[in-house]
Amino acid sequence: MGENATPEERPASRRGKVPAAVVPLLGLVAVLVGFLIAYLNRDFTGWVAYAPLSNQPFSANGAAFVTQGTQLGLAVAVAGLLVPAFWAGYRFGRRASGVSNPAQPH
Repeated sequence: MGENATPEERPASRRGKVPAAVVPLLGLVAVLVGFLIAYLNRDFTGWVAYAPLSNQPFSANGAAFVTQGTQLGLAVAVAGLLVPAFWAGYRFGRRASGVSNPAQPH
């Protein structure tokens, strides 16, 4: 009725209305998008220096720089991995603490 309603009379909270699979799926999509961004921005030019006394360019084998696009893609992928990790911790923590979800029947 009003703010003085008993717990049995309160309307169900809208917090529990999000389906449980939506958040992990969004995390998976973020991981895939991040890896796609990193893959598409992988233009590796390597490390090149000019040696003026020998008139030869010097290229070190195994030296690589990661482009900003690759860094951005990997950051998005890591954020996408953190989403399901936090979601799982939240869900298991609620279950272990005994807090019942009003949207689920007992």
